[in-house]
Amino acid sequence: MKRFSCQSCHHQVGFEATQCDGCGMALGYLPELATMSALQPQTDGTWLPLEKKAQGRVHAFCVNHAYGVCNWLTVATDSEAFSGFCVACQFNRIIPNLNVPENRERWYKLEVAKHRLFYTILRLGLPFKSRRQDPENGLAFDFLDDAPDGSTAIMTGHSNGIITIASKEADDAYREKMRIEMGEYYRTLLGHFRHEIGHYYWNILVRDGGRLEACRAVFGDDRADYQAALQTYYEQPPPANWRENFVSFYATCHPWEDFAETWAHYFHIVSTLETALAYNMTVSATGEGDVLLGHCGNPYTSMPFEEIIKAWVPLTYAVNNLNRSMGLQDFYPFTLTHGVIYKLHFIHDLIRDVQNRLPA
Repeated sequence: MKRFSCQSCHHQVGFEATQCDGCGMALGYLPELATMSALQPQTDGTWLPLEKKAQGRVHAFCVNHAYGVCNWLTVATDSEAFSGFCVACQFNRIIPNLNVPENRERWYKLEVAKHRLFYTILRLGLPFKSRRQDPENGLAFDFLDDAPDGSTAIMTGHSNGIITIASKEADDAYREKMRIEMGEYYRTLLGHFRHEIGHYYWNILVRDGGRLEACRAVFGDDRADYQAALQTYYEQPPPANWRENFVSFYATCHPWEDFAETWAHYFHIVSTLETALAYNMTVSATGEGDVLLGHCGNPYTSMPFEEIIKAWVPLTYAVNNLNRSMGLQDFYPFTLTHGVIYKLHFIHDLIRDVQNRLPA
């Protein structure tokens, strides 16, 4: 995530902010410029950004701004805008039932995670299509509740572009309970979104992108029976050496899940590295002055993979120890072995190939 400040008073502002704490100006996010902007209200309900690159272009808030769950803007004259929804919210197919009181807070948390997902997708320049553009495989999100009578429990997952997120995952207590029961090191809303979008991009970039054999050489044969693989995963204990080649135990169950877990992990890395760089953090691998951050390029578009890993590993040691100093769990409870790094490199190359084919 980049570092943002108010164009009116230069006070630092957060990605989800709607008002500057320094001067009180309204704030909104401009996805086409990847920046937050202070806004001047217009008499017709539209807004003029103070961001120099957007000045003169009238913007409107996403329709979901009225519900307090979105601060993204659209160009008011943009014919491509979909019914007033921003580029992230236009993919919502089903939102939580707002007649359920706790669902308003759940929806806000879901949107925070989803908008951070789209921030990364847009920064990486990855392709996506809506269900209107591609009725069979287009992207859409369903945020679903369990049945009130308990007869149906919603499971988070992906199916041909439809990403279902169980709204109960927005409850911290439930999510922590499931993390412990499933023996997971890490379970967050943002992690769910990054994992499930990995399945979508396996379809787009691997299956439909002519890379099936190359992917199988790295992650294994995806034609293995998926249901049988899941049953084996849940019934058998993890192999003792699983960390040698898998970023998580769940990644061991099937090549599809291995790809999605590794994809999510790549998103974790580049997003966190950008944040560290934005705040001018410097980290030394040995403590003797060989600074690994502060001079690097953009991890989303230009930083070589070797430099990403070289910067990432000491950063995780530093932040883990900061957490321990506060009596918290490790920020990064993972081990990057050579086998995992090899798979992350495949994801990196897959994304860079997409970027290299973008129009100049």
